[in-house]
Amino acid sequence: MNYLRLLRAVSQPELNPREFESLIKQEVSICYRLLRHLNSAAFGIQNEVHSVRHALALLGEHEVRRWVRLVATLAIGENRSSELVNTAMVRARFCELLASRVPHSESDLFLMGMLSVVDAILEIPMTSVLESIPLDHETKALLLGSPSKLRPLFDLMLARESGDWKSTAECSHKLGLGETEVAEAFWQAMQWARQVSSHS
Repeated sequence: MNYLRLLRAVSQPELNPREFESLIKQEVSICYRLLRHLNSAAFGIQNEVHSVRHALALLGEHEVRRWVRLVATLAIGENRSSELVNTAMVRARFCELLASRVPHSESDLFLMGMLSVVDAILEIPMTSVLESIPLDHETKALLLGSPSKLRPLFDLMLARESGDWKSTAECSHKLGLGETEVAEAFWQAMQWARQVSSHS
């Protein structure tokens, strides 16, 4: 429930820093991962980060939202199939990489891809998952199987994931994307998911 509360907090239009800091502090593994993430060599920060507030200030709102969604999903799936968690990460990153090339209004495509498999990870109905997370209309409709403007991208994601090359080509064409561009985005998403898993 803590992880779902965190997902709910970062999905609010306005991020409440105090509430958010409090939620992170309640979850030891999230705290640990956040500080380890920022103190890693990749960030090259000269002085070590010791507080959650300092960490949140360094990351910035956009990265905080993205990072918490990722880590919460990894944590939720710790005792589940690693394949499901990997699928969630690949989908999230794939959709995010194509975000600048496809119409998506205010929808967060990283979150859409990640949540598309969270019901299977948690082993609860999607309706129950979405009750606790505020989402825009198009994302919620898509995840509940209703008509949505995000459907073309979602269909492309599923086609590429399953290796259905004919459907991939058709979906790419509908979105005005090149097949090479789609293949490259999917490869990058898989590489990113592998890298994140190895450092989680």
